[in-house]
Amino acid sequence: MLLAVIDGVQSGELTDNRIFFNQALKARFKTHFDRLAGDRDGNNPHLPYFHLRSEGFWHHQIKPGNRAEYATLATASGPGVIERCIQYACLDDELFELLGNSLVARLLEQALLTNLDDARREEILRANNGWDWLECELVVQDYLTMLNRELRGDAYNKAARRRALAPRLNNRRAPAIEYKHQNISAVLLELGLPYIPGYKPAFNYQRQLKQVVLAHFARNPAEFDELNRGAEIEPATSDQGNVDWTTVFDPDPPDRLTDYKRPDRRYLARKIDFSARERMNRMLGQSGERFALEYERFRLRRSGRADLAAEVQWASRDEGDGLGYDIRSFDPEYEQELFVEVKTTNSGKYQPFLISENERAFSNEQASRYCLYRIYEFRRKPRLFVLRGAVERHAQLLPQQYRAVFGD
Repeated sequence: MLLAVIDGVQSGELTDNRIFFNQALKARFKTHFDRLAGDRDGNNPHLPYFHLRSEGFWHHQIKPGNRAEYATLATASGPGVIERCIQYACLDDELFELLGNSLVARLLEQALLTNLDDARREEILRANNGWDWLECELVVQDYLTMLNRELRGDAYNKAARRRALAPRLNNRRAPAIEYKHQNISAVLLELGLPYIPGYKPAFNYQRQLKQVVLAHFARNPAEFDELNRGAEIEPATSDQGNVDWTTVFDPDPPDRLTDYKRPDRRYLARKIDFSARERMNRMLGQSGERFALEYERFRLRRSGRADLAAEVQWASRDEGDGLGYDIRSFDPEYEQELFVEVKTTNSGKYQPFLISENERAFSNEQASRYCLYRIYEFRRKPRLFVLRGAVERHAQLLPQQYRAVFGD
């Protein structure tokens, strides 16, 4: 049955993670059955289709109204049981993604047919003209080690790690390894995870690289959760008395990234994405707003307007959420109020952020008096860049949720 599923994914017949008990599946099953079955075996695809549920990666979608009957089943007495009770089967999303890789599919086929020794496994995974699977595994593991240190605030040396890694990567040159690290940053962003700020995301990555990342998290699900928590952690101290405010401002907002891929909803539906993480992260957001408030006071005092600095207001705290901005400040150049929205992350400047419809609309309505302050690397050494005017002029806004109304 698993060989039949692999064939379906590899041939393009199974394009999404829903495995129906249909004639196409039965025909693929029969092809392998005829090749592998013994004289006393029967061509009964309904049996493995049902009993694979005992494996942790195979799941049944029960037909409406048949859950009670399904719960009583110890086996499938015939195809009719499947057709009556089960709408379709599905794999773990990570596994389904991996089966799209021909090398992984081949490796799994070999493992199902016989026990592979280490030499045979390496031969299969090394079969690639570009970066092979094992090289990708090594560079992903190295990257995630650095990322975990980054989120903990531990020191590490990127150049030294690249030099140590090169001999294990077919002696690839440092620029090639660095670019692969940038590719990994892009994959992690698409999965809603933080990335290493020093590796600007590069989205034109090989499909296999994403599959290696997914395979890593499939083997280590706790690490996925740990990275989410690391991105949410508020700094151990909120003392801003030692901040060198002259180094905080970053005059260069992020470049528009090319080849950006929208997140894979099928995979992310089972994980915490960046928007959900930032919605939950109230404490980090409040710390960021406090940081931005002090920066505004510094900025105005530096421009010779201590009078205005004294009047800067933390509006979202004093008046409540829903205003469309967090800080009411001033623009001394134009002698007018300045409305500041603050978004904070422990990750790098390219980390996506959540913006509400109210905040988006306010940035349009008050474009001449509006700024978004994006604070990044907050836990290590906070910096911020400024997006002036309507937010959608600077960033692509992807829908996260919709409001359904009964009207034209």
